[in-house]
Amino acid sequence: MFVVTGATGNVGRALVRTLYEAGEQVTAVARRITAADAPDGVRTVAADLTDPATLGPALRGARAAFLLVPPVLAPEADAGVMAAVEAAGVGRIVVLTSQSAATRPESPGHGLRVRHFEDQAMASGLGWTVIRPGGFASNAYAWAESVRARREVFAPFADVPLPVVHPDDIAEVGAATLRDPAHDGRTYVLTGPELITPRQMTAALGDALGEELAFTELTRAEARARMLAFMPEAVADGTLDILGEPTADEQKISPDVERVLGRAPHSFATWAGQNAAAFG
Repeated sequence: MFVVTGATGNVGRALVRTLYEAGEQVTAVARRITAADAPDGVRTVAADLTDPATLGPALRGARAAFLLVPPVLAPEADAGVMAAVEAAGVGRIVVLTSQSAATRPESPGHGLRVRHFEDQAMASGLGWTVIRPGGFASNAYAWAESVRARREVFAPFADVPLPVVHPDDIAEVGAATLRDPAHDGRTYVLTGPELITPRQMTAALGDALGEELAFTELTRAEARARMLAFMPEAVADGTLDILGEPTADEQKISPDVERVLGRAPHSFATWAGQNAAAFG
């Protein structure tokens, strides 16, 4: 049996579905999950990674677990998650972190947080695999309201390209690494197949909708003000650093999706076509 934390998110929901459709027994875990959030036949357990004491019932009987990074920097909670996994007899973990663990290890809102969790995983004595995605294609959901209302996208750094990754690719890599211990001890960086700018993403989304969308470039200060409405200051600043001044490694297209899955990663245009209804 496999345990998937963050099972109601963009990656976790797809991972639960992928494992279930492969015939695996799955326990889907999130703070407020209900049976309606997972396919029939998938066990659901409410638990919170920031409170490791809640994880025991979710982990019972699992041979491997997919772990998200708890949302706050809490060293005692990170160690507690690993202790709970070991106490439940789970032998292997797959940890979803971020490319920033390597590219910005001192960034308080990004690399510093996820690197600490990686360090706990690697020192745990468990079999481990670390998955480090770059920016998610699904971050474009932030544009949905303005596209529905005004057929317009507002974003900073209009012509700075990054290789955004489809969440389904992350989920499929997660399923492959959970199921096969040959991936133990490895770290995979996951990106999309091409560099794409916010302006180009807007055009691809417009193609998926069958109409042209307007694009308005925000200043960094304007984008920061919008981000602070739903994310901590350090996370907003770190995100803007990546979006506006990416490092060479953050703009590098990784071969790891194809290395693990034997196929090329999906493009942003594919994601836009699959999710156009959210913008209609």
